[in-house]
Amino acid sequence: MRDRPSGTTIHQLGATARRVLERAELEGIELIRFLYADHGGVIRGKAASRSRLAERLNTGIGHTVAMMAMNMLDQLQDVEHMGPVGEVRIVPDPATYVTLPHAPGAAAMVSDLRLPDGSPWGACARTFLKDAIAELATEGYTLVAAFEPEFTLGRRLPDPSGGPDRLVPIDDSLCYANTGFDTAHDYTIKLIRALETQGLRVEHYHPELGPGQQELSVHHAPALRAADNHVLYRETVRGVAMRMQLWASLAPKPLADQAGNGAHLHLSLWRDGRNVFAGDSETRDGFIGGLLAHLPALTALTCGSVNSFRRLTPRMWSSAYAVYGPDNREAAVRVCSPLGETGEPNLELKPSDSSANPYLSLGAVIHAGLDGIRRKLDPGEAVDVDPDTRPGRYQRLPSSLDEALDALEGDEVLMEALGPLRRSAYLTVKRSEAAAFAAEDASFELFHHLRAF
Repeated sequence: MRDRPSGTTIHQLGATARRVLERAELEGIELIRFLYADHGGVIRGKAASRSRLAERLNTGIGHTVAMMAMNMLDQLQDVEHMGPVGEVRIVPDPATYVTLPHAPGAAAMVSDLRLPDGSPWGACARTFLKDAIAELATEGYTLVAAFEPEFTLGRRLPDPSGGPDRLVPIDDSLCYANTGFDTAHDYTIKLIRALETQGLRVEHYHPELGPGQQELSVHHAPALRAADNHVLYRETVRGVAMRMQLWASLAPKPLADQAGNGAHLHLSLWRDGRNVFAGDSETRDGFIGGLLAHLPALTALTCGSVNSFRRLTPRMWSSAYAVYGPDNREAAVRVCSPLGETGEPNLELKPSDSSANPYLSLGAVIHAGLDGIRRKLDPGEAVDVDPDTRPGRYQRLPSSLDEALDALEGDEVLMEALGPLRRSAYLTVKRSEAAAFAAEDASFELFHHLRAF
């Protein structure tokens, strides 16, 4: 005699959740991944079977609190309240449900980490962004954002000398060269189709500067959706490559002697249906002033890995100075010219990459910009030259993860926004990564970053 099904029934779920169940049935989905981003910047999760999905949409999947004290090397750190005792739930957001074309029979949802009673957990990164969005709304603003990621496409091969695996780029084409389009064509078409299937509208694509380097951008979205999109983007870029016996890495610097991979963050601020950056220079300047004032600390969250600081060096078009300027691609904050008569102005934060947890990164950016608006911070002079050509004139950004973490610990606004549990865990995890990689050679660092990201 079969046991009677237990737990939530379909009739107890909301309309969006019921549509998820219907889609999973119609599309023949067997496993649904519940994904989240951890303090190491790694996308992790668990999967529910379709037969238990109705229940798991409500209860989530049980998870140890200790996982948010795990660094990107899978080394568990000693963080108070994140040990062997304690439970959270990985609770999916049904509005983020997507099928995974590169993994037939699988789908995914982005998730929150909640306490067993359903309340928010103080270490959930996605909740941090939600709270930042809510704080911005108290001033009447909403933020629209898009990540602009680069990645390196190639093959992961064993090192002939017996060291860690290495990434061999798919080509050695020149920047924007048509041969680069041709070499990566089959992969790119499959990637675009997979992203579009998931509702991520592709804006443009081109082969970038380094061997095997690609850049493919998706359309902007409200802040939470933009961060969710970046999680799905990262996993789809890598998943499609694996299905084709390739390897894609969004690590900031997977190849030490080649161009780095950024994930520039584009931002526009809206109020009453209009782009504030289009006509309100005081608000725009205050937002820029806030970004610049907090930028040394922000880099600990927007460029969240040891490997990030191989990329953030002068004259590499990655931004190494806390300056802003119109269409200045060596400035940390670029004021972008609108495209055509109907284009909307936006800001581009260049010290940003895909090793960062996108929820912590974007949430911290909101808090920094909002602080600048509230205090009417002056961003100073706009810089229209490469800042490195004027030695000693402009503030240099941190040159290591440890230096950035020092700045974060000294930033009262961002530390207060992160909250006690989240900031304690983040700082501990990131300090452990800095120490672990300092004890190893460059090949160890490069391998573990190309593997994780």
